[in-house]
Amino acid sequence: MVKKTDAEWKAILSPDLYYVARQKGTERPHVGEYTNVFQSGYYVCACCDTKLFDSDSKFSTHCGWPSFAKPTTPDVLDEHSDYSHGMTRTEVTCHACDAHLGHVFPDGMPEMGGLRYCINSISLKLIETE
Repeated sequence: MVKKTDAEWKAILSPDLYYVARQKGTERPHVGEYTNVFQSGYYVCACCDTKLFDSDSKFSTHCGWPSFAKPTTPDVLDEHSDYSHGMTRTEVTCHACDAHLGHVFPDGMPEMGGLRYCINSISLKLIETE
């Protein structure tokens, strides 16, 4: 587990990443760096470098945020009930550092398990592979 105080996170993260990852914010749709990127590799948490998603589970949804069918392993993400903004959703956070990543919805591709992990680009870093 990565444990830092709020002040430590604020000192090492950009203001935008701090807002999304530590204050449970959301980046605007269709502006994130990885929304339309489909290069080979894997995605890590932008706060702690934990491997979260493989590029082969990423799919296009036109929802405005990167979407993935599944995490690399089930234990890298934690799920929490989110009742904000007048909705009931399931928030996903990084298990290692508790960074807010986005939400998971049951409207993904049936052939890939039926889930759609809708993740803020700013919460991720792509590690490209050949």
